Amino acid sequence: MKRPQPSGESQARKAQRGKARGKSRSRLTSDEIATIFSRFQALNPQPETELVHSSPYTLLVAVVLSAQATDAGVNKATKTLFRKVKRPDAMVALGEAALTDAIKSIGLFRTKAKNVIALSKALIERHGGNVPRDREALEALPGVGRKTANVVLNVAFGEETIAVDTHIFRVSNRVPLAPGRTPFEVELGLERVVPQPYRRHAHHWLILHGRYICVARVPKCPICPISDICRFEPKTKPA
Repeated sequence: MKRPQPSGESQARKAQRGKARGKSRSRLTSDEIATIFSRFQALNPQPETELVHSSPYTLLVAVVLSAQATDAGVNKATKTLFRKVKRPDAMVALGEAALTDAIKSIGLFRTKAKNVIALSKALIERHGGNVPRDREALEALPGVGRKTANVVLNVAFGEETIAVDTHIFRVSNRVPLAPGRTPFEVELGLERVVPQPYRRHAHHWLILHGRYICVARVPKCPICPISDICRFEPKTKPA
């Protein structure tokens, strides 16, 4: 059965998808890839985002704030903010100045505050204050790109999307699960090779693996659950 395209995908993006598809292939067998994800699942059956949120809207705001920032840093800044701001109208009422002050511990906080206020107004004007379950509508919001849209579609709406951040990009090229020169190529590669039973949570398994095990400078190969399958060399030696 042919897999349906992600919701709200534009014709331009479909054309780009067609050009990027098949440019790189995994060096692993389908059985090896299935084993990788079965091990991830055994270790963490129900992985979740580390961004604290209570609704699709607060998730969207948190993901926008997380660009070039850590989830822990975002959670610290939004802990107080999300107690009083849970809807776009409340964010607009709060205002850009107050929001800027609330998130000043996060990188690029002035630009992010401007975008959050703008996207909140757009949600009110275009979508009745609700976060749309549509890729093109999400990407049309200020400060929202493909990665942010993929996170929202996956976490808030349960869609089988993969948001390729720096961790997933590194893991996919290093193992290599789905090598690619750009995040979009990696995303397409992962869509192609991740077995169906694991697509819903693949995004989080790969992020967590890259964040805590397959780290950038010195990967923790001695405790890696997929070290025997991973093609990365030279592997880190036990201390």
